[in-house]
Amino acid sequence: MPKVIFISQDNSEVVVEANTGESIMATAVRNDVAGIVGECGGALSCCTCHVHVDEAWADRVAPASDFEGEMLEMTASPRNPTSRLCCQIELSDELDGIRIHLPESQY
Repeated sequence: MPKVIFISQDNSEVVVEANTGESIMATAVRNDVAGIVGECGGALSCCTCHVHVDEAWADRVAPASDFEGEMLEMTASPRNPTSRLCCQIELSDELDGIRIHLPESQY
């Protein structure tokens, strides 16, 4: 069971257990992680699950699709090179301990 570490703007951390095959967004919503809304439920039709994957982990997740890249142009908080919509990151045992930085705002 992989763990996800969510890091807020004040650098506090929330560690949650995830299910293999589940998205980071679904994990966050199921565990009431503040800062992840997931308004569209993972349908890639909103940007309310925008996150910054920790640089140490960025090369371990599959790259964003072209459509996700277009959606990331509409995030409320500034995009950076490791920005992702976490509904598009599927968890596996290889991602156990992934560190996810939460943006300032989703709206």
